[in-house]
Amino acid sequence: MPIIDDYELLLTKIANMVFKNLEYLRTGSEIQKLAYKEILDLKIMSILAEFQPVLTGTIPLDIAIASSDLDISCYVENHTEFKEKLIANFGNNDDFKLWKTSKFTELATVCSFKTRYFEIEIFGQNLPVNQQNAYRHMVIEHKILQEKDENFRTEIIKLKNQDLKTEPAFAKLLQLEGNPYQSLLDIENQLF
Repeated sequence: MPIIDDYELLLTKIANMVFKNLEYLRTGSEIQKLAYKEILDLKIMSILAEFQPVLTGTIPLDIAIASSDLDISCYVENHTEFKEKLIANFGNNDDFKLWKTSKFTELATVCSFKTRYFEIEIFGQNLPVNQQNAYRHMVIEHKILQEKDENFRTEIIKLKNQDLKTEPAFAKLLQLEGNPYQSLLDIENQLF
C-alpha cells in the first residue's frame, strides 16, 4: 500500500506543477493554444506575479466549450493594492467590471473583462491559491478525468453544452448528492 500512497502523492505534485506552469497550454488543444497566446499577449501572469496567479477552470482540464472563460485565481493579502493593479492594467478592456464579494469563506475581489477571444475573470482571496475552491475543484476534476475514460470527458462536455456548470456536471455523472461544489470537495480525501 505505501507504494500506491506515494504514487497518489506524486500525481498530486505533478498536477500542482503542471497547472502552475502554462507551458502545457502551448501544445494543447486549439482552445488551450489560444488561451496561452491570449494570456501571454496581455501579460496577465507577469502583471499579477506578486499575487501568485494560476489559471483555473475548464481550459486547463481541456473540457472547455465555446463560452468558457479564462479564470485566474490569485493570492491577495491587500485587496486595495490588488484592485488598483486590476484597474490600472485591465480597466480599459471591454466590459470591465470590478466587485467584492463575501459569499466565500474569505472576502474576494473579482474583476472581469472581455478580450477578442475570451471573457477573463480574475479572482483574488487572502488564501493561497492551492487552498482556494476553484483550484481544489480543478485538481479533483483532473484526478477524476485521469481515472475515467474518454466517454466520461465527452459526457462532461455534453452537459456543459447543455448549460450545466462544470461542478454540477461532474456531480451528476458521479451521482454525488447535495451541493455539487461542496460534494466535490467532500470526495477530495478519497481521491488523494
